[in-house]
Amino acid sequence: MVTFEGVTDYGRDYAMHLDNQDRLGHLRKEFIIPTKADLKSKTLAHLASNSEDGDQPCIYFCGNSLGLQPRRTSERITSHLISWAKKGVYGHFTPHEDTNLPPYLHVDDLAARLMAPLVGALPEEVAVMQTLTANLHLMMASFYRPTRSKFKIILEGKAFPSDHYAVESQIRHHGFDPKEAMILIEPESSESPTISTSHIQSMIADHASSTALILLPGVQYYTGQYLDIERITAYAHDLDLLIGWDLAHAVGNVPLQLDEWNVDFAVWCNYKYVNSGPGVIGGLFVHSRHGEVESSTRRKGSAAFRPRLSGWWGGDKSIRFEMGSEFVPRPGAAGFQLSNPSALDLTAIIASLEIFALTSMVAMRNKSISLTGYLEDLLLHAPATATYDNDCLPYQIITPSKSGERGAQLSLLLKPGLLENVMKALEDVGVVVDERKPNVIRVAPAPLYNTFTEVWDFVHIFVAACLKAQMGESNGSQEVMAFKGQKEKGWAQIK
Repeated sequence: MVTFEGVTDYGRDYAMHLDNQDRLGHLRKEFIIPTKADLKSKTLAHLASNSEDGDQPCIYFCGNSLGLQPRRTSERITSHLISWAKKGVYGHFTPHEDTNLPPYLHVDDLAARLMAPLVGALPEEVAVMQTLTANLHLMMASFYRPTRSKFKIILEGKAFPSDHYAVESQIRHHGFDPKEAMILIEPESSESPTISTSHIQSMIADHASSTALILLPGVQYYTGQYLDIERITAYAHDLDLLIGWDLAHAVGNVPLQLDEWNVDFAVWCNYKYVNSGPGVIGGLFVHSRHGEVESSTRRKGSAAFRPRLSGWWGGDKSIRFEMGSEFVPRPGAAGFQLSNPSALDLTAIIASLEIFALTSMVAMRNKSISLTGYLEDLLLHAPATATYDNDCLPYQIITPSKSGERGAQLSLLLKPGLLENVMKALEDVGVVVDERKPNVIRVAPAPLYNTFTEVWDFVHIFVAACLKAQMGESNGSQEVMAFKGQKEKGWAQIK
């Protein structure tokens, strides 16, 4: 057991010590952390006193669903609104000396440059545009080119529903039967929901001769498993297969090297770990080899580029306003854009990406591994769990235990019948996580704004809530709150 100054690593003092040593701890102040009062308020007016009313901040472990708002978001958006108010249409072209935001015409290029380091790409391989499912359809329109002999799409059996819907609709659009064309990779064992790399490779090999496309998640939304993107991509290419990745739960969460890993394409959203606001536009990656446009035909209109669904904003920027009817795309991912993107959305995304630029994905990943490792250790071995027999904890961690196989999320499978009461107890004391019925709670401490002390407090509250739920006491919030308020070095004895 690790100790410092006589304090065990299961005491709250140790969590505070870890926070004091955290080199990214200063970034927490870049975000607005909702207070408990904010969460319970029936009006928005309370938000105005967020930083002054003395209310305790909530424990927000739900960045895997919606990231918190950066403080600079309102400043950047205000600048955009002032520009629109004062310049109108001239705002498309007019730069201003008192803001680093470019004119609307170029704001998508700035967003792509800031996004590229998060995904390990060249700026020209990234476009910030559309939403995740729309981008998925756009990519499949270009990369899913089925024939009578090669028409299948391989995806995981528990893909996020929207991915499943998109794949099925694309298959039907091309006149194939999803029952034959959708190849679902299911876990090898009913006892574990995760999927090994070797099993994925085996499924790819079994169907390689009839497969047109592979689509997999970088981080699986339900279990939090981080797939081996580099290895699986290389395996697919060895079999001459195209592969795309849904990175909704990976971007801003784990380091990515999409260009180096030779990924064909990827799509993602920006409202989870990228903290850009609910429903904000997403992004896509297209490897440079797929974004090439033959320079000799740039001004003539030609099929010397990868087929795609085309739109005005994807056209050659140098001749965009000549209003020609022949489409000549911009090189790279930008050539897959359709309409001009929302400058308001892009401004919110840029505000968040500016925070990422203050650190690195490697530094964030190191802290994230420490946070989830600490969370896992407390959930499995802390004195609070001594109330339970070692083999009879009321929950099971279904996320892989190896740090390299998971992101910032741990998924906890509760024993049947506990979820509703546990979630109510957590909500009552200002702990924000999300549930996946019937029995899973997803817990995601984000390294940009979460702390080790919050991890300690969460487990303290969570274990107490589980015990209350097991005892059949549906309204144990006062006692759970009492556990939360205790600050002694060790765990409170749960009775």
